Amino acid sequence: MAKAQPPPAREPLLPSSASPPPYLDARADADADSYVLLVPVRLRRLRRGCRCRCLGPFLSTLALLSLAGFLLWPADPDVSVARLHLAHVSVSARPTVRVTISAALKVRVRNPDLFALDYGRLDVDIGYRGAPLGRVTSGGGRVRARAVSYIDANLSLDGISVVEDAIYLLEDLARGSVPFDTVAEVEGHVHLFFLSIPVKGRISCVVHINPHNQTIVHQDCYPEA
Repeated sequence: MAKAQPPPAREPLLPSSASPPPYLDARADADADSYVLLVPVRLRRLRRGCRCRCLGPFLSTLALLSLAGFLLWPADPDVSVARLHLAHVSVSARPTVRVTISAALKVRVRNPDLFALDYGRLDVDIGYRGAPLGRVTSGGGRVRARAVSYIDANLSLDGISVVEDAIYLLEDLARGSVPFDTVAEVEGHVHLFFLSIPVKGRISCVVHINPHNQTIVHQDCYPEA
């Protein structure tokens, strides 16, 4: 009589706790979460570094262009009276008050720019107590870059009538000092590559002249904008 054999052991429906399935592994979940969180952080750092690398050359170029424009943009010439030689001055009171002046004026023009200055003319106005008496004009020329040039102008006013300020003029004659207003102005152009930029220099002086010995007592000069 055959012996009854026990039925074969069946495999468990659920795995034991000693060997958890892969989809329940806590370390795998932690690694997956860490990977998902770190990817955006790394991308942001790369974008920020790329943005800085792109802005650096742009800002450097902009700074260099601004500095070049500041250094190359032309400035107005500096004008000053270097010498005023009084050749003759006389005042006559009959029949009306008239003034006769003859003087030689030397104007100093300094070009502070990096390009040559071509000036068209030099104008010198002379007046008495704000009233214009006359004007003299000199020819044009050129002042080299970062250089100084001297312009000569001869002033001759023959018998200019002074009616409104006759009383003040007689008082100045008695005091021995007659103030005359002089304004020297030079206009020109500075050629910056293909551009022709107009510039202008202007200076005003009050010259006190002794009519008896035809000498300059003193003079006060100041540039004008």
